[in-house]
Amino acid sequence: MKKTYKGSCHCGKVRFEVDLDLEAGTVKCNCSICAKQRSWLAAVSAADIRLLAGEADLADYQFGPRRIHHRFCRTCGVRPFGHANPDAGGFYAVMLAALDGVDPAALANAPVTYVDGRNDNFKAAPAETRHL
Repeated sequence: MKKTYKGSCHCGKVRFEVDLDLEAGTVKCNCSICAKQRSWLAAVSAADIRLLAGEADLADYQFGPRRIHHRFCRTCGVRPFGHANPDAGGFYAVMLAALDGVDPAALANAPVTYVDGRNDNFKAAPAETRHL
């Protein structure tokens, strides 16, 4: 069942809320940026996320095929979410670490799907996932 969570960057300039169902699943990816930052994500539609503050404080980073906008706070560097064509059926990827006040048991019980972003194969898990 969807629940509304508040989220923010470390310094608090960027704040958002998101409707998501942790029990519906989360994602860990092995692409270069996710692996380096040990990202743990939940994908949501554009209708399920609302930026409350900090649009001017968000910077954008893209690499490779430049399909995903990796948004980060200009002050503290925390990456609260990213997005890929949210207005055209794409998605937002919310960093679970940026959610405020989440019950640790809810995170521990959230199912995880591993994807092989390093090889641009988001329909399969990489051979090794223990480090993600």
